[in-house]
Amino acid sequence: MRVDAIRNGIVIDHITAGLGRKLYNLLGLENVSAPVALLTNVSSAKLGRKDIIKVDANIPVDFNVIGYVDPGATVNIIRDGSLVEKRRIEMPEMLVNVIRCKNPRCITSCEQELAHKFRLTNREKKEYRCIYCETKVALL
Repeated sequence: MRVDAIRNGIVIDHITAGLGRKLYNLLGLENVSAPVALLTNVSSAKLGRKDIIKVDANIPVDFNVIGYVDPGATVNIIRDGSLVEKRRIEMPEMLVNVIRCKNPRCITSCEQELAHKFRLTNREKKEYRCIYCETKVALL
């Protein structure tokens, strides 16, 4: 399989195998008009198997979404065909409008314009809690 190098854009690398599609959907990459490649189950010396997402365009990317889906992934910023920045992504302290509260009694259920906000409460267990009702959400 051959996937061309990109000139300007991003490469999200070291995604845990099987999480690439979830990340693709949460980032809304199906709506990007530029070339996007989702590679799954790629051989990796470090992880055994991994997923990779390549976007050949300068688009805004929410690093909090990446950190929520797969803390430990890396994001490579490419300009003029060269790597200009490499970021290792960690779990964000706060998630805003990334996930929705599942509690039907939460204020976000009846107040539609309210942002869905979750605070990281347990890094080891990868748990977030809704800031309004304290409903717990475990990482994917």
